[in-house]
Amino acid sequence: MWFILALLSAVFAALTSILAKIGIDGVNSTLATAIRTCVVLAMSWGMVFLTNVQGGISAISQRSWLFLILSGLATGASWLCYYEALQLGQASKVVPIDKLSVVITLILAFLILKEPFTGKSAMGAVLITAGTLLMVL
Repeated sequence: MWFILALLSAVFAALTSILAKIGIDGVNSTLATAIRTCVVLAMSWGMVFLTNVQGGISAISQRSWLFLILSGLATGASWLCYYEALQLGQASKVVPIDKLSVVITLILAFLILKEPFTGKSAMGAVLITAGTLLMVL
């Protein structure tokens, strides 16, 4: 199931890029990010209430609150940079560079989360990086 959801995430992320590139035409990228964020916020809370999990808020630890907030700040910074880059550059070049987050995540997962970094992971990271450079240059 996780694979199907991850694949759907990739499809929706691709749609996000294309729809955003069309939508930001003539719109300040920061304003566009704020509008997108409001839609995501409404959708997220809608799902919370639709699935009736709002009661779990009180059970969230302070540590989880801290890291969820930090994650939200990182997401906001990512979206602001992404929308500005999309407005200034071609989607076909911005998106591959953005997807270098896969390589950065592998490195951070190894350093911070102590997840294994195998030869297969290293080769994948090298290929993703090479593919990104090939697409952008």
